[in-house]
Amino acid sequence: MEDKNLICEELAKLLKLTRNQSDLKALRYEILDNGEEIVTVEWEGGGRKVIGVSMDSGTAMIRDIMRAID
Repeated sequence: MEDKNLICEELAKLLKLTRNQSDLKALRYEILDNGEEIVTVEWEGGGRKVIGVSMDSGTAMIRDIMRAID
């Protein structure tokens, strides 16, 4: 079983090192009450984006995050 929360934490650290995502505050992985899996992207300026990652593998989740923030 993959630790999707840890994957998000480590990916956020890497993204903060880049020019395009240096203002990234956090990637927060959650499982909602209905079982849906989401990642909330938060930026320092207050922007937020919610990404659906239900049934994703760790690598598929990374791809979905990257597509959504690109």
